[in-house]
Amino acid sequence: MLKKEIKLGESGVKESVRFGFILVLPALIMLLFIVIFPLLASIYLSLSEWSPLTGGGTFWYEAYKFWGWLANYWNILRDADFLMAILRTFIIVIVVVPIEFFIGLGLAFLFRENFFGKKVFHSIILMPMMIVPAVAGFVFYMLFQAQGPVNSVLSGIAFREVSILWLQNNVTAMIAIMIADIWQWSPFMFLILLSGLMSLPEDQINAAVILGASKWQRFRMVLFPLMKPVIVIALIFRGMEAVKIFDAIWLMTTGGPGTATESISVYMYKHGFKHLRWSWVAAGGIIILIIITLISMQALKPIREQEEKEA
Repeated sequence: MLKKEIKLGESGVKESVRFGFILVLPALIMLLFIVIFPLLASIYLSLSEWSPLTGGGTFWYEAYKFWGWLANYWNILRDADFLMAILRTFIIVIVVVPIEFFIGLGLAFLFRENFFGKKVFHSIILMPMMIVPAVAGFVFYMLFQAQGPVNSVLSGIAFREVSILWLQNNVTAMIAIMIADIWQWSPFMFLILLSGLMSLPEDQINAAVILGASKWQRFRMVLFPLMKPVIVIALIFRGMEAVKIFDAIWLMTTGGPGTATESISVYMYKHGFKHLRWSWVAAGGIIILIIITLISMQALKPIREQEEKEA
């Protein structure tokens, strides 16, 4: 009797596993075609010299006929435009992500309290994040024209005509792009950090209030340690998205003047779709993937160490 029950239990487990596999199979197939296949195809192409302009009517899967091993990696790492595009991209990330974080954190603490019109203001703050990036880029392109609203406002403040050529100067063009990114993606930080704040245990915060801790002490000694995993994840997510910045740059400056605002995404677009250097772009993409992976692993290290201590 006992053996029969064990066999029935084992068959039930196998049936559950089989049913679970059937349920996740569509997601696995989608993952295969959306993530794994493009990644493997990129690695394959990056090791060749093939491009759509290659003679002989060859297709991408025949890239083995033009095998070059690591030549693309070696050459692109010596390309000054590629290295400068990486540098500009990381300058943008280093500037905009901390600003977006502090704006989001300040708004999260503000919206943690109850006040009149909270729901309305909450929706208004989240609105920029809902706008299509291409539309936001065009809006800021119009705002920063020589005769645009930004110069008009500055003229009113300075009581004289201001006609800054925002998008024609290397420095001001980069500032304009950063302002556009900060406006659109600070709500993303706000949303994540507010969710983290609202999920904190109230008993520890109330205990700190009873003990007479000031707001700064509560933040430094209670809220910040509890929020650290959420903060790290928010910074990593936003940092990875900021590395991919394209729409605002392309619509506002197309990487100009010259290549002064050319990010890595704009560089890849130009070489991939204008010059059709697919294997070159594939090698660049793999290099960026490796860099972002290494940085993310280092950023997640404190969370892993904290989990090991708690275990």
